[in-house]
Amino acid sequence: MTPQVWYDDFVPGTVLTSAPRRIELADIDAYARLTGEAHPVHMDEEFARAAGFPGRITHGLFNLALIEGLKATLGCFERSVIASLGWNDVKFPAPLLPGEEVHLRLEFVDRRPTRTPGRGLATERGFLVKADGTVVVSGDHVILLLNRPEDE
Repeated sequence: MTPQVWYDDFVPGTVLTSAPRRIELADIDAYARLTGEAHPVHMDEEFARAAGFPGRITHGLFNLALIEGLKATLGCFERSVIASLGWNDVKFPAPLLPGEEVHLRLEFVDRRPTRTPGRGLATERGFLVKADGTVVVSGDHVILLLNRPEDE
């Protein structure tokens, strides 16, 4: 696990990488059940092939959510992040297929203090990356981070 990252530790230029995760058809099915988003490019093999894909592909927002899930596996923001303030400049440059592995590359981009003492705003840039280096989704995430507690 990565040590806890407080606002004080958020140094632009830092890059963290998660362990890989293999994507399965069951992941696509579970996401569709959970959200109700069952577009045939995700759920119908023949439709996906006719659309130009090698088969069913994951949902774009599932891929974005994977960034958050893989970030959680790092453990670095468990107690320090108190709010997600939004995503900017999200892009979906490549499809993700069942059977492929992805990992998270997380870059610390920028930070600034807030008017409220004890916290600050930070921007992290997440990339969901296939084993061959292809980026599946990327985006800038603005978070509200606490300063390191005095007892830490």
